[in-house]
Amino acid sequence: MRFFLLILLAAAAFAANKSDESYERGKTLYFQNGCNNCHGSRAEGTGNYPSLANRAKGFLAYKLQTFRKGIADTPMQEMMIGFASALSDADIDAITTFLHDFHDAQTDRYDPAFQQWGDGGS
Repeated sequence: MRFFLLILLAAAAFAANKSDESYERGKTLYFQNGCNNCHGSRAEGTGNYPSLANRAKGFLAYKLQTFRKGIADTPMQEMMIGFASALSDADIDAITTFLHDFHDAQTDRYDPAFQQWGDGGS
């Protein structure tokens, strides 16, 4: 039983490490391919371009694979064909991991419990 738990723990650690590597690779690809120009630096979406942060990984992968095949649902989506055509399956997996698991380091800088007392030291 201990041996089984040790193997299970090692597998979980390996999967977490692989996920972290895939997340970082996806983040690099997101910015290298210029995805941030339309979808925002935090994948929040801009103007007519949809938010991609924390979307379902399967949906994102399906869309990128469809674009890679040269298929778009709307004229607006046709611009994605050029971006997706050069992506490999591994690239799509990394980018979708980044977008699905997206977390913003900037949100950790604000502490909602912070309270300021006094007049600021006048």
